[in-house]
Amino acid sequence: PFGPLPYPPALNRVLTWMHPGWVGVSRWFSVPLIKAGLGPLFGTPLTGSWLLLRTVGRRTGRVREVALGYAIVDGSVYVCAGFGPRTRWFLNLKAEPKVEFVLPQGAYAGLAEEVTDASERLRVWRPYLRALGVFGTQLVADPRRATDDELAAATENLPLVRLRPTGVGTGPADPGGWLWLTSALVQVILLAVVIR
Repeated sequence: PFGPLPYPPALNRVLTWMHPGWVGVSRWFSVPLIKAGLGPLFGTPLTGSWLLLRTVGRRTGRVREVALGYAIVDGSVYVCAGFGPRTRWFLNLKAEPKVEFVLPQGAYAGLAEEVTDASERLRVWRPYLRALGVFGTQLVADPRRATDDELAAATENLPLVRLRPTGVGTGPADPGGWLWLTSALVQVILLAVVIR
């Protein structure tokens, strides 16, 4: 159901089976960690850098959240629909391009635009794949070794999206955010230990 994607044949055969697991990990692990302000703790050279993207469901009108790998290039934030053009969050932002995204340094309101210009795609893919860590360089293309033509072919069916900040959003460290709750809980535990 995802269409032709640039992954190894064995991975392409199991994508349909993997997708629900990936959605579950995002929903129940990655998204809560990022909302709690702990996203930078699990961003590693293996897993890459992560952000939280909020879109509006094209059918429900409800806010939908997903954790995605990202790169910042020339002042814009870039993400990729790794399951191809039928990825739900990608379809949501095509219907409503006003989004919010949470980075380690803060939360932003933004405008999402699919990148279709070949030169911009080529310019962004190399730093983007490096930012994804081992998964990006091993599953899509090695940005250090791939020629421009090989890189363009390897990423042809992967929608690349530019997130342009348009304002400040609500983040985990804002008053009432998840980071405040986490901090308060740690302080209560430390106080209980000290009082004993």
